[in-house]
Amino acid sequence: MTRIDLMQGTLDLLILRTLTGGARHGYQIASSIKAASNEVLQVEEGALYPALHRLEGRGWVLSNWGLSEKKRRAKFYELTNAGREALEDQSRAWDEYV
Repeated sequence: MTRIDLMQGTLDLLILRTLTGGARHGYQIASSIKAASNEVLQVEEGALYPALHRLEGRGWVLSNWGLSEKKRRAKFYELTNAGREALEDQSRAWDEYV
């Protein structure tokens, strides 16, 4: 596993875990990760959206357009059943790694 693979896998795990609380748009996902890490981890848009597209391509998340809390059009992401299974697998792999 390369450093890039590890970083992508870690970000994927953080996103999947964040989405267990329900559908969220990108800004909510990034804010949740930041808050859960006591503001240590800050996910930039340049990393977040490619990761969301990667997860969507794998069938782990679905996206739908809706309105944000500020009544702006936003794409919301939610876990699929395959995403829940992937989260379990990724969590186990992470536990073994650490």
